[in-house]
Amino acid sequence: MEPGIVSYLIVCPLVFLASFVDAIAGGGGLISLPAYLLAGVPIHNAIATNKLSSAAGTVISTARYCKNRYADVPLAIPSFLVALLGSFMGANLALVTSDKVLKLMLIAVLPVVAFYVLKNKNMEPKLKRQLTKRQKYAIVITASFVIGTYDGFYGPGTGTFLLLVYTGLAGMDIRTASGNTKIVNLASNLAALGAFFFSGKIVVTLGLAAAVFSIAGHYIGSGMVIKNGTRIVRPIVVTVLVLLFIKIVSGFFV
Repeated sequence: MEPGIVSYLIVCPLVFLASFVDAIAGGGGLISLPAYLLAGVPIHNAIATNKLSSAAGTVISTARYCKNRYADVPLAIPSFLVALLGSFMGANLALVTSDKVLKLMLIAVLPVVAFYVLKNKNMEPKLKRQLTKRQKYAIVITASFVIGTYDGFYGPGTGTFLLLVYTGLAGMDIRTASGNTKIVNLASNLAALGAFFFSGKIVVTLGLAAAVFSIAGHYIGSGMVIKNGTRIVRPIVVTVLVLLFIKIVSGFFV
C-alpha cells in the first residue's frame, strides 16, 4: 500500500507518544499499533510496520540504559538470545493467524496484571525469600522466551509484562529491570522485524518516517526513567494496562 499524507500525520505523532511511554514502562504498542490501524493500515501490515518503528526507538533507549549501567548484562545475554528465538517463532505464527485471535487474546490476561501493579505500589521487589542465582536465571530466561514469543506474535504490553515479571518474580530493582527489559525487547523487535521483512508485510516508507519519531520518544523517555525511577514508572504502567484493556474489550481493533 502507498500511504497518503494523512497516514503520516496520524502515525508519526502517536508513535512519538508511544515510544515515550514505552521507554519508561513498556506497553507503547497500545498507542502505536492503533495509530497504524487508524491510518488505514491492515492489521497484519500494521503489526509488521510497527516493529520497524519500535525497533529503531528501542535501540536508543537500550543504549541509554546500558550506558548508565542500568542492566544486569550477564543475565541479559541469555535472555536476549531466547527472546530472539521466541519472537521469530511468534512473528511467523502471526502471519498465519486470523484477525479475530489477534484482537481478543489479551482480555483474560490484563485484569490480573493490572491488579498486581495496583497492589505493588512502588513496583519494587518484595520477595519473602532470597532467590538463588539459578532460580533468578530460570525465571528471567523463561519469561524472556515466553513474552518474546508474544511480542513477535502481537506485541502491545510486552515491556510492561517483562518489567512486572523481573521486579515481582525475579526480585530485580526497577532500574535494572528496566534496562534488562529494553535489551530483551530489542531482541524481540529485531527478530520479528526480520520475519515480517521477508514476508513483505512492512509498509517501508511509513515505517521509516515513524522510526524517526520513535527514536525521539525513546530518547526522552529513557532519560526520565534514569532521573526519576519508580515515581515515573508506576503511574504510566497502570495507565497503559487500563487503556490496553479498555481498547481490547471495546472492540477497538474491529
